Amino acid sequence: PDGDLEFAGRTDHQVKIRGFRIEPAEIENTLLTHPDITQAAVIVHDRQAGTSRLIAYVVGDTAVTPEGLREFVGRRLPEYMVPSGYVVLERLPLTANGKLDRAALPDPDPVAQPDGPRREPGSARERLLGELFARALGVDRVGPDDDFFALGGDSIVSIRLVSLARAAGVVFSVRDVFEQRTVAGLAGIAEESAQPGPDTGDCGVGMVEPTPIMRWFDARGGGVDAFYQAMLLEVPAALGEDRITAAVQALVDHHDALRLSRTPGGADGGSCTLEVGPVGAVPAADLVRRVALQDTDVDEALVRTQAQAAADRLSAERGRLVQVVWFDAGPARPGRLLLLVSHLVVDGVSWRILLPDLVAAWEAAGLDGPPPLDPVGTSLRRWSQLLVAEARRPLRVAEAELWAELLTAADPLLTARRPDPVRDTVGRARELALSLAPEVTTPLLTTVPTAFHAGVDDVLLTALALAVAQWRRGHGRGRHSALLVDVEGHGREEIAGGVDLARTVGWFTSLYPVRIDPGPSVWEEVAEGGPGLGQALKRVKEQLRSLPDRGMGFGLLRHLNPETGQRLARLPVPQLGFNYLGRFPSAGAPLVPGVPGWNVAAEAGLLSGADPATALAHGLEVNSMVRDTPDGPCLEAVWTWAPGLWPEQHVRALAEQWFQAIRGLVRHGDRAGTGGHTPSDFPLAELSQHDIEQLEAAWRIQK
Repeated sequence: PDGDLEFAGRTDHQVKIRGFRIEPAEIENTLLTHPDITQAAVIVHDRQAGTSRLIAYVVGDTAVTPEGLREFVGRRLPEYMVPSGYVVLERLPLTANGKLDRAALPDPDPVAQPDGPRREPGSARERLLGELFARALGVDRVGPDDDFFALGGDSIVSIRLVSLARAAGVVFSVRDVFEQRTVAGLAGIAEESAQPGPDTGDCGVGMVEPTPIMRWFDARGGGVDAFYQAMLLEVPAALGEDRITAAVQALVDHHDALRLSRTPGGADGGSCTLEVGPVGAVPAADLVRRVALQDTDVDEALVRTQAQAAADRLSAERGRLVQVVWFDAGPARPGRLLLLVSHLVVDGVSWRILLPDLVAAWEAAGLDGPPPLDPVGTSLRRWSQLLVAEARRPLRVAEAELWAELLTAADPLLTARRPDPVRDTVGRARELALSLAPEVTTPLLTTVPTAFHAGVDDVLLTALALAVAQWRRGHGRGRHSALLVDVEGHGREEIAGGVDLARTVGWFTSLYPVRIDPGPSVWEEVAEGGPGLGQALKRVKEQLRSLPDRGMGFGLLRHLNPETGQRLARLPVPQLGFNYLGRFPSAGAPLVPGVPGWNVAAEAGLLSGADPATALAHGLEVNSMVRDTPDGPCLEAVWTWAPGLWPEQHVRALAEQWFQAIRGLVRHGDRAGTGGHTPSDFPLAELSQHDIEQLEAAWRIQK
């Protein structure tokens, strides 16, 4: 019976190939959508030297060819999920119980079935860039023609790639990564660099203009010293107090932001002033504490107690923005290291700079040599000056009309009132944490964005807009399908020539309003992954692409230009906040490949704190990230809300509907014929969405 045959094609639940967790059943289902295939089985074929590859065994029309199947699957799945070998059979061999008889499957012909469609690097530069791609993405190997974003890359990972490349003497920009996408493409446009030192004309020491996100925080009230982020690390037993102190000294001397001091504004409510002190101004001996564990173990309670004590020692006014706590477990057990940094000078990208630098500085301290830390390009001080000038540039000022129009359009209330800065504070906020399993998160990061030439945030925001629209309908808040939401970005956009922020530490976050409208929807179709979801995602993608420079201009005009700032300050603030932080390693993952002993600790993840009196920026916010666990990537989402505005059951309902919409988009992406381009993919051509779909339809017919 058909059911037995389908079951016979099922193989391992999950395997690991090229550094990715893969479900063969997902590949089998894709093969079964081919009109000439009736059965399919995908297995892992082990070769010599401990390497493995995916082999597809199919039953179908004799006209099918391995080349045709490879192309068919390649158009629907990320490259790392495309089998490298294809064997066409008259039937799948079965055991007496109707299961797939693996022992009876023929070995793939090593000549007729080459190891995948990858070609070898054609030059030394392609070989180098392939290694750098793999390091940035955390995979085993990347071929010259593999798509960076199909392998799970995003805007934050692209910054890491740019930093790694410049350290290796190859120069290209984040914009180049988005445009070229492959090793081969970047190899053709990258420039060689002779490892220059920092620009002597860009002195990072001196007065610093508060950035838009800093001014935004000041307006919320609350103390800055309680505002921090922290990471807990597993460290070698022989860490050594003197050695880690030397490493921390190298870190604060190398990164200007860690020597920042902040003087509060006067009684007249004036803005605070910031200043970066000279190298050596912050002695690391004042920043490092040792906690002897004796025979006890580290647990979450101890970590949080020490984190609070470390936070109490922070003082932006005295330039003490870093605290390091070493939990010394003795000479035989790995210890723990708590690195706590004021949020005033750190963000998601900065952590990806600081942690590897700390490891490198510690290793150098053990050899009594200078720390081999890669140079910093544009300083925080220089960047803040550029932002002030950009906020007054006429073309940027003209952008204020766009933001005013966006904020004044209809946005019916989701709650009975808007947030009150006195009643709705951080100290009274509630939280709800949920996660999505790897079988949903993996295609969310790869298959779906690749099919639509989009980013992960495009998919997440489409799902959020669909979920909020459904929540409105279910809670008597109307049938409004548009969503006004504040979106956080990494804020390191290339708005000026010659700027290099790939290795600059600081709080660069951008915050800007977005109005997205996926159009009317039927919830049953959304949950099931119906055909309308493709058009919804394309609409949202284009709406997000219509904002210049990924929204950087809003913060500039709202906080750094007095004239436009007054006008924008009078307009409503979005009711919801959204932030996607990118990918983070799970407990036990090494901080730096090839360096043993330094791992992400299991007792606590990314910690944070804020003054309880700080006003909530929004009545409801969702902060999400992808955690790379041993079983595969998991999307983690933390919903934070003002209980005076949102009942918990309403938040939970919306959170679960968001996950339902994400699953629906993943189901939609699994269907044959989904995906496609949108006008922003062809900026030099005046094509409408209808034009593009007509061209794509004609192309399919020719194929």
